[in-house]
Amino acid sequence: MILIGGPDCPPCVRWKHEYLAAWLASPEFRQVVWEEVEAARFREAYQERYWPGDLAPILAQIPRKSGAPRFLIVQAGRIVSNHLGVSKWASTLDDLRNLLG
Repeated sequence: MILIGGPDCPPCVRWKHEYLAAWLASPEFRQVVWEEVEAARFREAYQERYWPGDLAPILAQIPRKSGAPRFLIVQAGRIVSNHLGVSKWASTLDDLRNLLG
């Protein structure tokens, strides 16, 4: 799973304040690799320099490279869930639970 955002993104800060602790304590968290792509300015988070190594191919798959927070679920190198906005966190978790079975 990948979170895309930045410290200057009010919705990203809100998500971290409201949901991050519960996410880190969840059983689902322990079943995934968690990555955060953050730039000093969230508008720069889609620049290649913030997507090193094995994350670079994922960046190429994102159809619209703007907006945050964005939640991606990647399975076998492919994006299988792509949700944008704090309000879509529940949808992301539903997708994850369905994938984990």
